[in-house]
Amino acid sequence: MDMLLFSSSHLAVAIKTGIVTGILSLTEGIAVGTTFASLANYPVDGNKEMMAIGAMNMVGSCTSCYVTTGSFSRSAVNYNAGAKTAVSNTVMAAAVLVTLLFLMPLFHYTPEVILAAIIITAVIGLIDYRAAGRLWKVDKLDFAACLCSFVGVVFVSVPVGLSVAVGVSMFKVLLHVTRPNAVVLGNLPGTQIYQSVQRYGEAERVASFLIVAVESPIYFANSTYIKERIMRCIREEEELIEANKETAGLKYVVVDMTAVSAIDTSGIELLCELRKTLEGRSLQLVLANPGGTVMEKLHLSKSLQLFGSNGLFISVGEAVAHISSLSKAHREVI
Repeated sequence: MDMLLFSSSHLAVAIKTGIVTGILSLTEGIAVGTTFASLANYPVDGNKEMMAIGAMNMVGSCTSCYVTTGSFSRSAVNYNAGAKTAVSNTVMAAAVLVTLLFLMPLFHYTPEVILAAIIITAVIGLIDYRAAGRLWKVDKLDFAACLCSFVGVVFVSVPVGLSVAVGVSMFKVLLHVTRPNAVVLGNLPGTQIYQSVQRYGEAERVASFLIVAVESPIYFANSTYIKERIMRCIREEEELIEANKETAGLKYVVVDMTAVSAIDTSGIELLCELRKTLEGRSLQLVLANPGGTVMEKLHLSKSLQLFGSNGLFISVGEAVAHISSLSKAHREVI
């Protein structure tokens, strides 16, 4: 214990290197396991993979072992050799031990190109260019992560390739969190179904209503963007009404919260601020189909009282039908 030195100037570098190495080792091991699991059609438990890699490195550190993880090249050689169980690893370890102890002079002059050829032959069959083409068609950011990972692994190293791929994937997650979809909905004729007016050409706008669906949780990271997006939809709707010279102006803004699985205090403040802003423009904010978790937080924050009985409904169809009937009754009374 007295040989451990915690006052060295290199301690911070060692801690940073250890954290980065650990993250890359876990990422590489799980990525390799997932790749071969998809090829052989067997399940992979990420938690067990992490526990196995951690236990392996803890035991290895007692004998000054090098940091280890799931090797992609050796896994590929094992897979192409027909290995089915973990016994293959025992056989391979025994063969490596015998080679290191007794056969090293025979392999001393073996060209590295031969070793590279063995690995390339085993790995080249794992390259699925058709899958890359599908990624390009479906999601450009997924394709970018795939391409960066491939280039980094082939031309630099596995840790660099995985680091770049993880960075691109994290950027994609942050992009979706901070800039969620908010689409304008219209009614499908003859039904109570409301879908995006951009995706469904037959969807019709409802007079006096603007229906906006928010397709993500509402957090502090995206609350400002969601408010700006809704206000932009309102401006576009008002411009469209003015351009078409429609007699029925915009009166109600319905926010479909079906896809809002969670909300925090910033999201609740967003709804309250949006309600006040719309009231100043003689518009009524209506919430449709908030989930159980969202309803509970709105109730605990006492924000539900601000919307009243005509500001909260279990579906967009019910909101439009109920408000339209009240508006019609009010006009008849007048």
